[in-house]
Amino acid sequence: MADSPTLSVTLLGAGQEVGRSCCVLQYRGKTIVCDTGVHPAYSGMASLPFVDELDWSTVDAILITHFHLDHAAALTYIMEKTNFRDGKGKVYMTHPTKAVHKFMMQDFVRMSSSSSDALFTPLEMSMSLSSIIAISAHQLITPCPGVSFTPYHAGHVLGACMFLIDIAGLKILYTGDYSREEDRHLVKAEVPPVRPDVLIVESTYGVQSLEGRDEKELRFTSLVHSIIRRGGHVLLPTFALGRAQELLLILDEYWKKHPDLHSVPIYYASNLARKCMAVYQTYIHTMNSNIRSRFAKRDNPFVFKHISNLPQPRGWERKIAEGPPCVVLASPGFLQTGPSRELLELWAPDSRNGLIITGYSIEGTLARDIMTEPDEIIGLKGNTIPRKLSVDYLSFSAHVDYSQNSEFIELVKAQHVVLVHGEQTAMGRLKAAMTAKFKDRDEDVKIHTPRNLETLELSFRGERVAKAIGTLANKTPQENDIISGLLVSKDYSYTLLDPRDLKDFAGLSTCTVTQRQRIVLGVGWDLVRWHLEGMYGSVEEGLDKDGVKTIRVMGAVDVKHTGEHELTLEWDSTASNDMIADSILALITGVDKSPASVKLTSSQHSHTHHPHSDHHEGDQSITRIQRIVWFLEAHFGDVELHMPEVGGEQEQGENSEPALIVRMDDSGEADAHINLVTLVVSCPSDSVRKRVEAVLDMAITTVGSLTESFTTGVSLASEDADPKPEKSISPDGHADTETVEDTVTVDEAEIAL
Repeated sequence: MADSPTLSVTLLGAGQEVGRSCCVLQYRGKTIVCDTGVHPAYSGMASLPFVDELDWSTVDAILITHFHLDHAAALTYIMEKTNFRDGKGKVYMTHPTKAVHKFMMQDFVRMSSSSSDALFTPLEMSMSLSSIIAISAHQLITPCPGVSFTPYHAGHVLGACMFLIDIAGLKILYTGDYSREEDRHLVKAEVPPVRPDVLIVESTYGVQSLEGRDEKELRFTSLVHSIIRRGGHVLLPTFALGRAQELLLILDEYWKKHPDLHSVPIYYASNLARKCMAVYQTYIHTMNSNIRSRFAKRDNPFVFKHISNLPQPRGWERKIAEGPPCVVLASPGFLQTGPSRELLELWAPDSRNGLIITGYSIEGTLARDIMTEPDEIIGLKGNTIPRKLSVDYLSFSAHVDYSQNSEFIELVKAQHVVLVHGEQTAMGRLKAAMTAKFKDRDEDVKIHTPRNLETLELSFRGERVAKAIGTLANKTPQENDIISGLLVSKDYSYTLLDPRDLKDFAGLSTCTVTQRQRIVLGVGWDLVRWHLEGMYGSVEEGLDKDGVKTIRVMGAVDVKHTGEHELTLEWDSTASNDMIADSILALITGVDKSPASVKLTSSQHSHTHHPHSDHHEGDQSITRIQRIVWFLEAHFGDVELHMPEVGGEQEQGENSEPALIVRMDDSGEADAHINLVTLVVSCPSDSVRKRVEAVLDMAITTVGSLTESFTTGVSLASEDADPKPEKSISPDGHADTETVEDTVTVDEAEIAL
């Protein structure tokens, strides 16, 4: 991508939909991908994000927010089936996420391997896991120059995080799924301490408001208890990890308080949940204070008293269905296949049984369809099954509702808000509500709702800030102070420092490079000097320390007569000196073709100084004054030269120094006086004074030579006989000190005239 101040946000998934989250960020040649999930309502290749729309070898980092399949299950496919390995990209997720992701993917491979549309093999899954880098919350990570990110707690599930990403100074906060409500085992999502430029936030529930946690838990336990009392079975379709652990904590505590329920078993029908329970017990320190305090008292909340894992031999579903009342947490949460679907088909015809949907259900899944309470459902074998069991919905999904989401968006204070992970209708309502809220406050916050594959381009005014360090930082600058130093740029950060501090702070050394250009000459030395004077004004002629005839032009470039038919140009390389040397080279190589040269050399005589040069010091001032007078007369008419009297007593004031008097009228009240020493204009009329000053500036610029307008270096006559120390870079990269006699020759060429 071209290096530009435009951020491109492209959604390969979760654009006006829930599922297959995959967000591509591109800025200043860097590419970051946030989340790589699959769509639960589809299978095989159809469930993937639009992976063909990105050259994965250009990706610098993939950041996974949490272990849910709709955020992480496509990671193995991208790492092993695309050209991601051809680049230098890295994959990051938190330690708990990586630990659970391993078991989630093993289960995902096992379930998909039985069908013909498996996305990858167990071997490919193992290979991808080994390349994932585990990180901790609040840890600053720099995956490549110019890019850094910090994970912050996001609530939602164990290990979930939001990423504050910094790309070349542009800050983007990507939330993933997050919750601002502390539940029984997780902390609530944090608000990062740094204000981002862009917020990419979920919009799952749109403008819907959910009931509080206490009311929700009371309604849930009462509903479960009422189904048990009527002799029914309770089916809680949940994903093996995440909300399942929250529900288990609630049920275990409720059973403990109600002895009459001790004979009613609670099962979680998932080998995956059983395996991952050890992960939950390992990462107790990442959970909230309630869990940590209980664990400190040797009361492990995840060692349940009234809940057991359900063995799953062949035909276990029918044995459970024909047995006494019980509560079963079974996966998957969307009722597509697996234990939860099989139990639903067995229990649906009995009105004593109850189904409780406890999380967000994606459109196109049976969990979403059954919430409309249809009279019949279609079984996995295509048969029609009457639905008589009760259906209830309570949200334990740990997504933010409207009040939590809007509050978070306001706290973050981003200039641009990008809504993702929400259905089109819910997302549109949230955008309208937030737009109206910001409009009422007269705040300029732009809200975007891009579709999949629709690239959103956000432009930012690049404000570069340089930090002054070292010697420059010793004194606090005042307003209007000019600070001069070296500007060092590294990874899009800028540092201003004194050249003497360069080695200490930047590990660099300064050097002076002297360039030499040798020219084969077919004309005389005097003719060369004549042309140089005509172009640059006065030049300084003399001998260098070796006795070689030398002309110094504009105090920067030496033209040396090193042979009978040879000139050598020598100068210290800088941007300005290089331009002067280039112009001198062009002038000298064209001397023999110049008509003036032909005229001057048509008869034998010695060349005098060029009439446009400033060589004669005695005549220089008079000539300049005469030219300025001509310029002023062309604009104002008569101009008088006032010279102080010689020998008499001099009056103090403006008559004591030579001046030009510009007559504006006969009265003399508006005359302008130009001091020829200071070139200061004085006049009773401000408008006349400003006009004369403007014309005088043009006159000085016009009559001056190049040498007068630009001078660098030192005079030939005042050069110290001792060679000045010079620095050059030796082949091993260290700074060596050498004398002028051993300067670095950058370019040496012969040009025949």
